[in-house]
Amino acid sequence: MELLIYALLGLTSIVGLAFIVERGLVLRWKKVVPPEVARSLAECQTRDDVKSLRHVCDLKPSPIGRLLLLAADHLDRPKADTVDALQTAARHEIIRLERGLVVLEIIVGIAPLLGLVGTIAGMMTLFGNIGAELNDASRLAEGIALILNATLMGLLIAIPSLIAWSYFSKKVEVFAVEMEALCSEFVRRQYAEGK
Repeated sequence: MELLIYALLGLTSIVGLAFIVERGLVLRWKKVVPPEVARSLAECQTRDDVKSLRHVCDLKPSPIGRLLLLAADHLDRPKADTVDALQTAARHEIIRLERGLVVLEIIVGIAPLLGLVGTIAGMMTLFGNIGAELNDASRLAEGIALILNATLMGLLIAIPSLIAWSYFSKKVEVFAVEMEALCSEFVRRQYAEGK
């Protein structure tokens, strides 16, 4: 039982660490809103400039680039249709950015529970043979060590996962607001000039 609990805690730790590293690499500013795309967007004042923006978005694939390409493809339609298509696509991009955060949220909940299972298993070991263990200090210490180790491991897995989940959730929120502002500005400029 002890080995199983430690194996589950170890697996939870590895999965959590993998998602923390993966989200850390994906949720970087230059990956979501590359400076080249932002610069090209700032220079895109008229419909004649859209071709240059498309080229940069194709060269630097990113969530904001995909949204701008979609908006550029819809410029021949009414503004309301473009905004609706952009909002739908933006929701999909946000979901892609949030991918993996639910796993961290689950780990935040499950790691302390696994630690609690280890605590209970340690107590069962400790109190299962209470009469014999009172005379054997090493068995008593072994049971107490399992209790404390499992609880500590559960917390050491949950705490960094909670920090990462909170940080990445807030970061996705900031990206969503920034992408919305950039796309809104692009649409406003294009429709003010075009129609």
